[in-house]
Amino acid sequence: MDETNRRELPRVVVDPPLDGRRRVTIDGRDVGVAVAPDEVALMMRRAGVPADRIALDDPDLVEWQGGGRDDWLAAPPD
Repeated sequence: MDETNRRELPRVVVDPPLDGRRRVTIDGRDVGVAVAPDEVALMMRRAGVPADRIALDDPDLVEWQGGGRDDWLAAPPD
């Protein structure tokens, strides 16, 4: 991705996993809690990122804190 395209896309931060969930912020705005990578992608689409530009493994777009896109703790039983 070139520098011009990076500036056009929002910055996505996915917090460390906690109780099977991960808080997601886009450009510093809290957009919710995800329990799987596909939910992060959905939040990105809702924030205006074109589907063909969503790359969950692109560190210039998504910052995974406390583990990568495949690191999710199991939710506690009800």
